[in-house]
Amino acid sequence: MTRLVNQKLSKVVYKPDSQLRNPVRLCQEMARDLLASRELAWQLMVRDISAQYRQSLLGICWAVIPPIITALGFTFANNTNIVNIGATDMPYPAYVMFSMTLWQTFVEALTSPIQAVTSAKQMLVKINFPREALILAKLGQIFFSFAIKLILIIALFLWYQIPVSWTAILAPVALIHLVILGTCFGLLLAPLGVLYNDILKGITYITGFWLFLTPVVYPLPNGGGLATLVQLNPVTPLLVTTRELTTTGVVSNPFGFWLVSLLAIIGLLLGWLVYRLAMPFVVERISS
Repeated sequence: MTRLVNQKLSKVVYKPDSQLRNPVRLCQEMARDLLASRELAWQLMVRDISAQYRQSLLGICWAVIPPIITALGFTFANNTNIVNIGATDMPYPAYVMFSMTLWQTFVEALTSPIQAVTSAKQMLVKINFPREALILAKLGQIFFSFAIKLILIIALFLWYQIPVSWTAILAPVALIHLVILGTCFGLLLAPLGVLYNDILKGITYITGFWLFLTPVVYPLPNGGGLATLVQLNPVTPLLVTTRELTTTGVVSNPFGFWLVSLLAIIGLLLGWLVYRLAMPFVVERISS
């Protein structure tokens, strides 16, 4: 005797119509996939962090070695009058270390979406899963790396007896806005970065030059052409505000901070949309 069991199979229908023709449904699908990607993002984050530090001789020390080397180099140049940095709100080694940590967090947020999609090429071709999981996993790695650097920063503040303002409890908000800005740029470049390795290589050179247009190793200039470029730099108000909330408690440019923050949030949504619409074509291209 044969027993027939009726099973309900899910059917996926692909249509040539653009998803932008139904923006409400598109937004619902984006929100649904974002929520559905949480568990996978956590698993990917734990796997990547474990692999990153397990295969390294110095382990988590690599999270703090770059800012330490940079701080030592610029401190030596400042003390020997090779360069004239000017007066800073805190002892210069701590100033550079703190600022470099914030800058590296921004750069990591910028490059992480490209690195995430590039390293997951084979998985993208073989498995259908919410692509947002790759981005969320990398964001988790960024904040994990910052937490390690934060231990060194706290030690420096204690060593130099740097007072911390009560507004330091608001500094994570400014830091999140800085990460949002970097992720916005990264999402916009991720589809191209997967197809062309030149994108990631170019970002390395651009951020190297971008660093010197950001008040990381020097205080905010008061006048001149450099001051104009630094003020037009979107990273400047976010990085400086994070630093000021931690130390002085006085925000020098609140309008610039909120303006760039608003543009960063809008850019993040736009970058997410571009990432969402472009990934099917990217997967088709790398699988052919």
